[in-house]
Amino acid sequence: MAGILTLVGTPIGNLSDLSPRAVEVLKNSDFIAAEDTRVTLGLLNHFGIKKPLVSYFEHNKRQRGEQIVARLEAGENAALVTDAGMPAISDPGEDLVALCHERRITVCVAPGPSAVVTAPAVSGLPTGRFTFEGFLSMNKRSRREHLGSLRGEQRTMVFYEAPHKLPSTLEDMLEAFGDRRIALVRELTKIHEEVIRTTLAEAAARFLQETPRGEFVLVIEGAVPPKPEETTPEQAAELAAAYMAQGASVSDAAKRAAAETGVKKGEIYRRIVR
Repeated sequence: MAGILTLVGTPIGNLSDLSPRAVEVLKNSDFIAAEDTRVTLGLLNHFGIKKPLVSYFEHNKRQRGEQIVARLEAGENAALVTDAGMPAISDPGEDLVALCHERRITVCVAPGPSAVVTAPAVSGLPTGRFTFEGFLSMNKRSRREHLGSLRGEQRTMVFYEAPHKLPSTLEDMLEAFGDRRIALVRELTKIHEEVIRTTLAEAAARFLQETPRGEFVLVIEGAVPPKPEETTPEQAAELAAAYMAQGASVSDAAKRAAAETGVKKGEIYRRIVR
């Protein structure tokens, strides 16, 4: 009988955020697949957990993924962790999860902290709908094309960004989106956690002068929805005439056209009978 792969959400800063269930899963796993075994070893030592570690990251995911799946198929249970947050979210773990599903291996999850949802929650920007765009490309052309494709995006947008890339990214965002509201969420759940609520223009100017420190999540408001074109009284009257041609009375046709266009029924009625 095949084993189970469990995705374990790990703290994005504060170690106290590791859930009791996550601790239990890590303790009961036969081995743990980790993005950086040194980082995970520190986490395990903090909680007094001793388990074999297997490295699994972007540059070895194909070969190591097959090895992990082979052990799962042999009946071992494994936990998958990333350095911080939820594995498989903007993370090579998504390939391992897909491979397990292809091989009909059960995948479970012990959810935990994730900057993707934590940053929007504290941003003060609309969160009813948002889109996660992950890390932008290091390549300037690719980065600008990515941002350009989002120019009309009306949902709040969430990006991850490293401090050394932040100034150039903010300049590119200002050029692509114009001067919108932004929340720069820095060092989430750590001692120096900070939420900088400002505009893209002010943020770009600030970090040309100030050296960014720590990991950032950028939360940017979406584009303003375009105003719908208003229907003219003449167009509303033409619509009513079409309903009359289908057999509707003058009054019913004017009422229906008014409901669909927003033009007052009386105005439509007068134009019809005129």
